[in-house]
Amino acid sequence: MSLPWLWRKWSRAAGVFGALLLISFVSFGFSSRLHALYDIAMSRVNTLESGVSDLEQQMLNIKSAMNVDSIRQYNIQKITRIFDERNKTLTPKEKYEIANEVYIASQKYTNLSVELIGAMITQESGPAWKTDRVSPAGAMGLMQIMPVTGMFMASYGDITWTSAEDVLLNPIYNIRIGTRFMSALIDMYGLEGGLAAYNGGEVRARIWLAEGKKDGILYEETQAYVPSVLQLTELYKNML
Repeated sequence: MSLPWLWRKWSRAAGVFGALLLISFVSFGFSSRLHALYDIAMSRVNTLESGVSDLEQQMLNIKSAMNVDSIRQYNIQKITRIFDERNKTLTPKEKYEIANEVYIASQKYTNLSVELIGAMITQESGPAWKTDRVSPAGAMGLMQIMPVTGMFMASYGDITWTSAEDVLLNPIYNIRIGTRFMSALIDMYGLEGGLAAYNGGEVRARIWLAEGKKDGILYEETQAYVPSVLQLTELYKNML
């Protein structure tokens, strides 16, 4: 076997090996670039999807806010309509402010509804919803709060007690104090027991509940007050 022949054979083998090696390097580089391009593309897709997701969330937030505002306006209009039927002396602005306070209270205290608060006001302050009503016993305002109770409940909130007239004949303060008190009573005694306690005192309400709500324990006024408020609450719920 001659040396030139071996040299030619080795050269061809080396050439083939070199070509394969070059193809491998090129393929590796091309594959790396493909992977890099794929990663960039996927990153942009993820960014786009994230942007779409953020936009969808913003739209949901806007829709939710619109729903909340619609519910708020619906409830405020409901209370305003009750006012229009019962009290002709207040201005539209005063009625709106009172109705808005009722709605705020219904959101603050989850055991109170706009309809329940409205029913209590109807029963307490009489058919005319008089903001300056004072009962023979001394209960005052829309929710007919006794001064001692008002002073005590005001100390737990953002109301500075100056006098019973200044605070309890202010319809906004009256509703804040009355709803705060009623919510606490419902927490302790349930809805019917809370209504009985609000109107006739906690002692008789506790006895009434302990005796299975027997007749003759509550004051006659309170005995009629509890079902009347519940019936009015249902009536107001069905208002359009």
